Amino acid sequence: MSTLYKPLLFTYKLNFENMIYKVHGQVYLWIATILFATSNSIVQKLTDIGAHHLIDGRNPISPCNVLFVSNLCALSVLIPFFRKQLSRRTFQFISYQDWLRLLVVSVLSGAIAPAFIFTALSQTSVSNVILVGRIEPPMILALSVCLLHSRLNRWEIIGTLVSFVGVVFTITLQHPPTNTLPMSLIPLGKGELLTILGTAAAAIATVISKARLGHIPLSLYTLVRLVIGTSVFFTLAIVLYGSVHFRDVAAPVLWQWMLLYGIVIVAIWQLCWFRGLRASTTSEAALVNSFNLWGSIPRRSAA
Repeated sequence: MSTLYKPLLFTYKLNFENMIYKVHGQVYLWIATILFATSNSIVQKLTDIGAHHLIDGRNPISPCNVLFVSNLCALSVLIPFFRKQLSRRTFQFISYQDWLRLLVVSVLSGAIAPAFIFTALSQTSVSNVILVGRIEPPMILALSVCLLHSRLNRWEIIGTLVSFVGVVFTITLQHPPTNTLPMSLIPLGKGELLTILGTAAAAIATVISKARLGHIPLSLYTLVRLVIGTSVFFTLAIVLYGSVHFRDVAAPVLWQWMLLYGIVIVAIWQLCWFRGLRASTTSEAALVNSFNLWGSIPRRSAA
């Protein structure tokens, strides 16, 4: 009898371990989503704090300063944390094609996407940016079907369509946005269009990561993405706005808050999101990501 049940027990144990691994992946995704959802409210509160510590009339806790300094603070924690895993053998494990894909993902998600989003915030309200950004889950699912040949069930398709139609109606039924572009169907302003471009960049980076970079060690993936994304973002900001854009980056009030924000929000969020993304399907990641809207809506809109 024991011989008869050994294959069944082995199969049950294997399925159970796979189920635990999958559940853990979704838990990581939910933790990352909660952290990301609260980040907008935290940044808004930090901006209010910075308004009471002006430097020659300028707020030192600006969105660009927050992104740049918080990434530096996150790196100061993640590099010592992953130090033992960053051996020469680890770097040799990555092929030239993988380095190229990692570079593309880092630029898309760490530089281009936030650059578009921050520029959109100067063109439209925070609420519009958040609402239009909800097209990311449908984009991820559509790209996963086209590029990864993923299969969606009926409820995933219905949920994606409802989400997309809801965003379209929300934009269409509100007052006409400023700086409206000549669109025949949807009255999109420059801010909304920039948000769509930034969201598309983030969605493409997510699909590439899931499809081609799952075998890269999480430590190397996280650090390289942060370093490249931060460097490219800093360069783009200097080119677009000039060197004076980061003149308040050394303000003590900025660093004392970014040490906490960079460690708790940026570092932990990235570790949980990428760990969960690797242990879950693309549709599961898109579904969990769609819930970050509710914690992101600010108490007041600001152009």
